[in-house]
Amino acid sequence: MSAIRLLEILFFLYFASHIPITLFIDLQTVLPDYIYPQTLKDVVHVYAEKLNDPMVLDPPEWFRSFIVCEALFQTPFFPVAAYAFFKGGCQWIRTAAIVYSSHVATTLVPILSHILFHEFPVDGPRGPQTPRERWMLASIYFPYLLVPVLLLCTMLLSSTYNPNEASVKKAKKKN
Repeated sequence: MSAIRLLEILFFLYFASHIPITLFIDLQTVLPDYIYPQTLKDVVHVYAEKLNDPMVLDPPEWFRSFIVCEALFQTPFFPVAAYAFFKGGCQWIRTAAIVYSSHVATTLVPILSHILFHEFPVDGPRGPQTPRERWMLASIYFPYLLVPVLLLCTMLLSSTYNPNEASVKKAKKKN
């Protein structure tokens, strides 16, 4: 199995898993409370308490704006991307994947900075207080930076997805 195919499988799993995570977990921060059954609300509360993630219980407005973007722009893309990477070699996904990965990577920088450097109050929804708690929470969010950066690099540098890269390789072989 080629390295590109392994990356495509990773991207498929990322996008396929992102659909239920977004619909059942992330969107709870922006949609009315009555939409979700108590069990799903409990999942979010347990997660927030165990990992000291106050952003899902009492999200700052800037974080809420990221979730709105996720709902409006990213969620419709998830099944399309999952299909493309499951199938493999679908060059038509390239531009949308570049836009998606650039957007998501950009949003994760302030999220990770907030987790690592913000002075969270000890009252209200508890945020991470110790370096260990901060790094633990950052490790939950970090894959959502890493995978989009891998996706961006794949779309820009792989001859499978970048026709310019393929023609450069062919020209080098001729010389």
